[in-house]
Amino acid sequence: MQRGAGLFFKGDNLVIDLSVSIGKIKLKNPVMTASGTFGYGDEFAEYFDIGRLGAVVVKGLSLKPKQGNPPPRIVETPAGMLNSIGLQNIGAEKFINEKLPFLRKHDTTVVVNFFGDTIEEYVEAAEILSSADGIHALEMNISCPNKEEGWSIFGTDPKVTAKVVNAVRKSTSLNLIVKLSPNVTDIAQMAKVAEDAGADAVSLINTITGMAVDIKTRRPRLANIKGGLSGPAIRPVAVRMVWECYNAVKIPVIGMGGIVTADDAVEFIIAGASAIAVGTGNFVTPLASMNVLEGIEKYMSDEGINSIDELRGSLICG
Repeated sequence: MQRGAGLFFKGDNLVIDLSVSIGKIKLKNPVMTASGTFGYGDEFAEYFDIGRLGAVVVKGLSLKPKQGNPPPRIVETPAGMLNSIGLQNIGAEKFINEKLPFLRKHDTTVVVNFFGDTIEEYVEAAEILSSADGIHALEMNISCPNKEEGWSIFGTDPKVTAKVVNAVRKSTSLNLIVKLSPNVTDIAQMAKVAEDAGADAVSLINTITGMAVDIKTRRPRLANIKGGLSGPAIRPVAVRMVWECYNAVKIPVIGMGGIVTADDAVEFIIAGASAIAVGTGNFVTPLASMNVLEGIEKYMSDEGINSIDELRGSLICG
């Protein structure tokens, strides 16, 4: 069995082409990591060769370092977890100087998630990151409070979404992925807004807002009261939203939300995802993304599917 350049071989005969195109870049396989769950990549390199992944997506970066929210910041929930990390990060410039050199040593696509409190901050962060060698794509987190619009969320107002995506599109030539908020009435509309504003791809879903209460103390389990729900509990919602977006836009859709096994990943691909991202599963085992990748290979081999393209969007309705 051999792997390389997105091809999976059995003996001397080509069986599967796992490569996928996301905008202007080509991934060797569809398995990515979800931002905020894989650190900056170096934390997981001791467990497996991260160069085998389709893409490493690093945790969200802001212009300046951010301390995040006070603890407790993570609470386990049935089939998932709530987090309120508060986007803690080392800042764009420190990432470029201290973390990116390590990632350059590995044969994988590097996607940098980033965010801002204002449109100007989004643009400036995109410009700084775009100037660095070794970053292949940017993923915009638009599930952030917008200080310019009375602390509304960038990703819940179509007009504001269009404005911020268009501004960033003009500031970078890198592949631009827009990570959508699921906390909206019509996710397909938001995907279309991002596409029309210049996105090369959309990724979804981000976490769903939730909270947990300690019934002994009658206090919130998170210091920030509310947090983002992730894990298998949200997977059916995520699959539905991916399917809706796949049918609404022409650009690639990257699916995530509760992917722990290869079967989970294949479900997203059948619903229309060009690629998938493993998130909360990384907290369960550092090998989660590799287990998913190898499971996809086995599924396709067992089913006699030669290309991932044959599987994508193959949902049969009715």
